[in-house]
Amino acid sequence: MAYVTEADQDSAPTVLIVDNNPMSMRRLSEVFRIKDFHIEVCEDGDKAVDEYIRLDPELVVIALDIPSLDGHLAALEMREHGGEGRIVFVTPRRLAALARDASHSAGAVAWLEKPISSTLVEEAWPQILGPIPDAPGLADLDELYPEDRVKPQPDEGLMPLPPLPGMPALPLPGEALPPLVVPNGELILESEQDATPKKRGLAKWIVLVCLLGGAGYYLSEYGLPV
Repeated sequence: MAYVTEADQDSAPTVLIVDNNPMSMRRLSEVFRIKDFHIEVCEDGDKAVDEYIRLDPELVVIALDIPSLDGHLAALEMREHGGEGRIVFVTPRRLAALARDASHSAGAVAWLEKPISSTLVEEAWPQILGPIPDAPGLADLDELYPEDRVKPQPDEGLMPLPPLPGMPALPLPGEALPPLVVPNGELILESEQDATPKKRGLAKWIVLVCLLGGAGYYLSEYGLPV
């Protein structure tokens, strides 16, 4: 990692700052702007991993308490993708023990206590530029949050829904509906037509008898010969 001058912006190293605290973000941005870094910022751990892959920065300064994906897991994801980015954790004093453990797990080059100042960064600079440690936490990455690492299966298209009790199975979109028959007001499939008793002949005789009976009553009521 090299220092650059104002006239050499194209070759300036990139630092990705990941923090959702606006005051801390401003402090960190100012510190690394003085050091002539190109500044990229992100407030979300999950998005920070995508930005790391896109930017391939020389340095990542990341808080532990960030939304979506905490700084420790985000750093492990970055290390898993490779690259030569150096990771520095920044954290309040109350999370100092967590920062030490995360630094060891993710192979961070350093961790800094908030509030960050130019003096604090300058004192840690030889350590930040030192060798990048191994990341033993990568071996346990799948167990740390397996539900987030399950890749969605490709869409294999619509599957037919199971039929409800007593109802025929519904066809898929684009398939033709089976022809229906309506005997006596009840809908049944044509394939079931043969199994339905045929009572049409009996119904006709009942209707005929009713008509004849009604006609006889009408004639006798008005004194007409039946």
